[in-house]
Amino acid sequence: MSLNHQLPTRYWAEYAWLGGASAGTSSGVLIDVEGDRFGSVTIGVATAPADATRLAGLTMPGLANAHSHAFHRALRGRTHAGKGTFWTWRDRMYALAGRLDPDSYHALARATFAEMALAGVTCVGEFHYLHHDAGGARYADPNEMGHRLIEAAAEAGIRITLLDTLYLTSTVDGAGLEGTQKRFGDGSVESWAARVASLEDADHATIGAAAHSVRAVPKEALAELAEVAKGRQVHVHLSEQRAENRACHARYGCSPTELLHTAGLLGADTTAVHATHLSDEDRTLLGDTDTAVCFCPTTERDLADGIGSARALVDAGSPLCLGSDSHAVIDLFEEARAVELDERLRDERRGHFATDELLTAATAAGHASLGWPDAGVIAPGSRADLVSVRLDSVRTAGFDPADAAAAAVFAASAADVRDVIVDGRAIVRDGHHCLIVDVQHALARSIEAVWG
Repeated sequence: MSLNHQLPTRYWAEYAWLGGASAGTSSGVLIDVEGDRFGSVTIGVATAPADATRLAGLTMPGLANAHSHAFHRALRGRTHAGKGTFWTWRDRMYALAGRLDPDSYHALARATFAEMALAGVTCVGEFHYLHHDAGGARYADPNEMGHRLIEAAAEAGIRITLLDTLYLTSTVDGAGLEGTQKRFGDGSVESWAARVASLEDADHATIGAAAHSVRAVPKEALAELAEVAKGRQVHVHLSEQRAENRACHARYGCSPTELLHTAGLLGADTTAVHATHLSDEDRTLLGDTDTAVCFCPTTERDLADGIGSARALVDAGSPLCLGSDSHAVIDLFEEARAVELDERLRDERRGHFATDELLTAATAAGHASLGWPDAGVIAPGSRADLVSVRLDSVRTAGFDPADAAAAAVFAASAADVRDVIVDGRAIVRDGHHCLIVDVQHALARSIEAVWG
């Protein structure tokens, strides 16, 4: 599906954060769009020209949600009875995974991606491992579930990187897949690779790869994946739980990060998701190899995972991006500010990240992690993605015009997103989705259909 359109090609932003080398807030920015790309970008235009669409508040590049499990959206608010752990939460997630079929998955993903669009997300990295039917058998189309995700993103008006996930074992020790996990597995790297080879890029979609974790992919298979996936973006859950680290040390005598390094899986095309429980040596390995890290603070705190060392990782050389993961909330502003605020909680100091760094994590760095390096900045030749954020809501009213970007990061929420343009096409106007009229009811219907 093409996202090209015949809509207005000029926008005038009251305030804008352009990203890239032009970081900082500018006022009166005239933005010309040519097809799905930015043409000219002119700063200091005092009033909106008659032929330009006015974007009030702060306009910024499209947000990239670099880590998503769309079906987890049906868990929101349903996992808080009793104390529980990550592992009891996982049991509930498996129960949900066992209920989905292609139609219900499509409806749920479509509504979830529409919620993302309303929150300013223009591109999502879908970490996809729900491949087969409830018994583990392949559908007639072996990529039926992946195709449904790609279609759902098109219908919601956003781009998608389908991170098709290799999942072979249930423990670091190599125990076989059981129960719902059988839906996730292809049996071998060769079988997985043959299936993924039939997936094709589209105007709004690109195909990446993922290793679920060192729990689900043994050492030898990690090395095979590194060879097979060369040239693709590769994501992997890394050290989300201390138990994972202990099991990896017991099995291989090293940390999960060291295992990935030995397998040849670290590098500029790889993103480590969570990266919560790392040693100094782990952080050095990630930084020295230019491996990106994706923090998902709302999920990490929802699951009591812990607080990762974002500043230390960035200082070591790892680009930082953000994801909403299990969708406890879908709000990239909350994810961005949580990176800073969590650092403050750990060491009782303020000022670890500048506003520009946090916005870059939510925009350009996320797009690069997902294989869209031509997105995430408002500059000639880049993809024409725009998000306008209200600066007159009860959360943002009274902002300092010189610090409008900080008002967005540290005060705004997804509810303040007003307009969203993806590849030059208006997807959200005045807070309403242009393609899916009633997103809240689409969510309610799709979630009710899954739980019954």
